[in-house]
Amino acid sequence: MFLSVFDLFKIGIGPSSSHTMGPMTAASRFLEEIANGDWPRPAGVKVDRIAVSLHGSLAYTGIGHGTDRAVILGLTGETPQTVDPDKTDAAIAGIAAARRISPPGHPDYRFDPEKDLVLDRKTPLLGHANGMAFCAYDSSDRLLLKRIYYSIGGGFVVSEEELQRLKAKGPEKPGKAVPHPFRNAVEMLAMAKASGLSIAEMKRANEEVHMPGEKLDEGLDAIWQAMLGCIERGLSQDGIMPGGLKVRRRARALHDKLNEDWRTNRPNPLLANDWLSIYAMAVNEENAAGGRVVTAPTNGAAGTLPAVLRYWLHFHPEADQASIRDFLLTAAAIGGIIKTNASISGAEVGCQGEVGSASAMAAAGLCAVMGGTPEQVENAAEIALEHHLGMTCDPVGGLVQVPCIERNALGAVKAVTAASLAIKGDGTHFVPLDAAIETMRQTGLDMSEKYKETSLGGLAVNVVEC
Repeated sequence: MFLSVFDLFKIGIGPSSSHTMGPMTAASRFLEEIANGDWPRPAGVKVDRIAVSLHGSLAYTGIGHGTDRAVILGLTGETPQTVDPDKTDAAIAGIAAARRISPPGHPDYRFDPEKDLVLDRKTPLLGHANGMAFCAYDSSDRLLLKRIYYSIGGGFVVSEEELQRLKAKGPEKPGKAVPHPFRNAVEMLAMAKASGLSIAEMKRANEEVHMPGEKLDEGLDAIWQAMLGCIERGLSQDGIMPGGLKVRRRARALHDKLNEDWRTNRPNPLLANDWLSIYAMAVNEENAAGGRVVTAPTNGAAGTLPAVLRYWLHFHPEADQASIRDFLLTAAAIGGIIKTNASISGAEVGCQGEVGSASAMAAAGLCAVMGGTPEQVENAAEIALEHHLGMTCDPVGGLVQVPCIERNALGAVKAVTAASLAIKGDGTHFVPLDAAIETMRQTGLDMSEKYKETSLGGLAVNVVEC
């Protein structure tokens, strides 16, 4: 199945692509189903009440990830791309007081968040750890329509039927044939060798089957501007992040200190790592505060790739707009392979699927713009992913703050190191990228649910003792 660069890089809001953006999208899809009316119901009977239940990881960490708020906003017609983060508190308070929702194009529906939005920790939905059930009732509270959706990572949402087709390896829907339809790294390298094209050039050719080149470039530029804007906002803010842990933003103060050190002209062998870390932390602090971010490939891992790209612009004078586009296209090619053959969902495979995937994507992108061959790019991605294998997702308090913010910083550092190691070689290496991806998938299957975004194990329960 073709995955566009814009499937992997989606502009939305924090703190989580799977727990915030996905549920908001699912709520919007349910409203569309109600409005379409393409479902059996008695003549003259109308939907009067809507209720939602959250299951699995969404139930365990939904409050800390803003899932409840996302569902409410989605039921008002908001989408991750259009919602104004500054207006969400007032909108949610208004619905809680009125106990009704009024989505555009719909009549008013009864919806009391205290009763009609349930975190069901006892009844897992078998398709995926991030399951949601949406129900529509008539005025007598008779069930008219029930739909189950799964948020499968990176803001992607599928219905129960769509998930079964994905698991059967069948396409979600017929699509246009692309010139370089690689599904794994072996095919990618073979097609690059046969065509004489770079990974970015192959990815561009695939994208241009679906859109003109000018539109593609406009979209890529918009993605980078959104990433850069998130870095800049994160570097300008301070104070305590929401959620109750009382974790203080650090990126702004660290940025100011780095600028002071920069002006002294004193040698600092760790300077590049410091800038990398601060860029990543700025993004993830903004994400934790519910700000505007770009999935890369998820919100929880949103800081790693922008930090590496900003590092490229900061430390490499040859960096230009064309290289930014090639970076994003290369990263998306690697991200698509990982998502197709394993997962980018923390609730499914742990943080190896989030920050690990982000680091691999960033390493590939950086290696490519530094002049790496396709073989060197594949090597860079493998090095970065291999050294995140087994990483658990254990957010303290169910919030995307500890250890997530610093974890993105270290993912960025690993990505730059991986790209540097790979480009100094000839692309020959022992562990293929496809083997690392398959290992990540198998490790995720074996990983205890305690360590897959449920906050039932790891740092989430041990941090107080430590």
